[in-house]
Amino acid sequence: MSDLSGELIDSRYQLIRQVANGGMASIYEAIDTRLDRKVAVKIMHPHLAQDEAYVGRFIREAKAAAALSHPNIVAVQDQGWNQNGVPAVFLVMELIQGHTLRDYLNERGRFEIKDAINYLTPILSALAAAHEIGIVHRDIKPENILISNEGRVKIADFGLARGEIIGSTMTAESSVILGSVSYLSPEQVQRGVADARSDVYAVGIVAYEMLIGEKPFMGESPIQIAYMHVNQEVPSLRTKRKEIPQSLDELILRAANRNPDLRPAHAGEFLKALEKIQIDLDPTTNQMKLSLDLPVEPIREKSRNKVKKEVAKVEEVTEPTQETTTQIRTTKGKKRRASKRVRRNRKVALLLAVALGVGGWYALVGPGSRTVVPSLVGGTLDDASSALTPLGLTSKVTEKRFDEEIPAGAIIESDPPGGGRVASGGEVKFIVSKGPERYTIPQVVGLSPEAAVAAITKYPLKLDSTTEEFNSEIPKGFVITSIPVPGKKVKRNSTVALVVSKGTETVALTTYIGKIGEQALTELTDAGFTVTTKYVFDETVLSGIVISQTPSGIDVAPKGSKVALVVSKGSQFVFIPNLFSIEQSLAVKTLQDLELKVVVKKLGKKAVKKVTNVVPKVGSKVKRGSTVTITVG
Repeated sequence: MSDLSGELIDSRYQLIRQVANGGMASIYEAIDTRLDRKVAVKIMHPHLAQDEAYVGRFIREAKAAAALSHPNIVAVQDQGWNQNGVPAVFLVMELIQGHTLRDYLNERGRFEIKDAINYLTPILSALAAAHEIGIVHRDIKPENILISNEGRVKIADFGLARGEIIGSTMTAESSVILGSVSYLSPEQVQRGVADARSDVYAVGIVAYEMLIGEKPFMGESPIQIAYMHVNQEVPSLRTKRKEIPQSLDELILRAANRNPDLRPAHAGEFLKALEKIQIDLDPTTNQMKLSLDLPVEPIREKSRNKVKKEVAKVEEVTEPTQETTTQIRTTKGKKRRASKRVRRNRKVALLLAVALGVGGWYALVGPGSRTVVPSLVGGTLDDASSALTPLGLTSKVTEKRFDEEIPAGAIIESDPPGGGRVASGGEVKFIVSKGPERYTIPQVVGLSPEAAVAAITKYPLKLDSTTEEFNSEIPKGFVITSIPVPGKKVKRNSTVALVVSKGTETVALTTYIGKIGEQALTELTDAGFTVTTKYVFDETVLSGIVISQTPSGIDVAPKGSKVALVVSKGSQFVFIPNLFSIEQSLAVKTLQDLELKVVVKKLGKKAVKKVTNVVPKVGSKVKRGSTVTITVG
């Protein structure tokens, strides 16, 4: 399809540039010249516009999205056929500036667990809204999940959507071709049928890809991948990424189960289970626990042989003098007498041996015996008891203290410290952590400022300045909320600000009776009102003019309040125009533009047939929706 940038579609939408081009349509950034805002215009390729099935899918996309009002679904604002200029079937949607989830997956590889949950929550919330009114998307994949520059998650492309309020679906074969095989449920592949559980399956596969960084099934061809979805179970996420919680792994495997009856029944059930897991997950990082040191073995007493060897060594190093040698006589049957120095050294060695033995007895089994204390910092009191009891030691908690690093219940310090000694049967004293010092912001919504201040100052927190905002629910002068919000845990001496209600904001309300309906809708909406419009036939008021407005006759009204407009559709009667001698196609179109039903009777064999008779007769006054029969020949 050629680039249509610069074209004016439907005398309203000025195409600026092409932003995407797919197999079915191209998407343009455009300006809505009537409302002066940017929009996205989706234009079907001309060769497909001749196929009723594709046009039907296009119209169903508009109906499906129009039936949904949800912040996480791309809003469809208009649909039609370009009557002037380039022939085109088009769809007008809100313009999302950002990227697709596929872009994020390509960039990151895989998501952190908390980030994946944060992205899955709005996806499931949007699908839950669709499932609640009977609409099934049937083509959930990362390419259809948009993420705006502000971080808003939006689901797009309800072109394969199905539901009672949007009419019948395409054939099973064409829907399977149009869907993305990597995210198709087994029942879609096998039977071409889908319900809410099929969307749940697709989200399960998307969740797997976000957490693991790859699809569960990879193959050389789409047929291979489809076969795997039908015949193989999705592998456990924990086999590829150990830190994924067991409960989250089980939920995703349940959502991606081959049997639809074993999956969550709809996206709302999936979302509820995911939110419970999110609440149950520990928001803090895992704390490292230190292993306990083993006590050293007791010192053993030296053997007597070693004492004898030491005495012998003393004798060896004692060198006899020449005088002593001449006085010693060796005779047969008599022992050699040791010198005085040798005898003295022997006595010294004996005294040393005795002292060593007594000291060993005193240190090991006597009054001076002491036990080495193992390192217990980072462990729990149960860990300490298990380590100290076999050593004959007892424990005592002397203090509990807040600590930003050591988790609650873990030991911060011991006395004596690890490696120190304590008397046998002695006591080891501990300082135990109370965890990080945190205080919960009290509930202050709906309180007077004085009562809110009293509730906050019960804790070691500081008050910040008070701001005021309009609020339609909280009466003037009472607290709307606090910053940080009630229930949040904060550190000591954190500042807390109060937001106090200024009451309901009021704005000027103009009466638009007798004015153009589109002008009334635009100006009232811009002023902050919620506007509903009803169109009725009226024989006296021109088409498009406001007949009545509720409320009216008042100068101001609360911002956000409802205003109901009744707009004229013009007369419910029309006059039969003169169609004689006009070609059949032009005559039919003229009558259909007047909201009349047309029956054509053909006479003769002419290739180009013209009108020869009209019933009711020309000039007759009939109701819109009446049947007109034309004869052509």
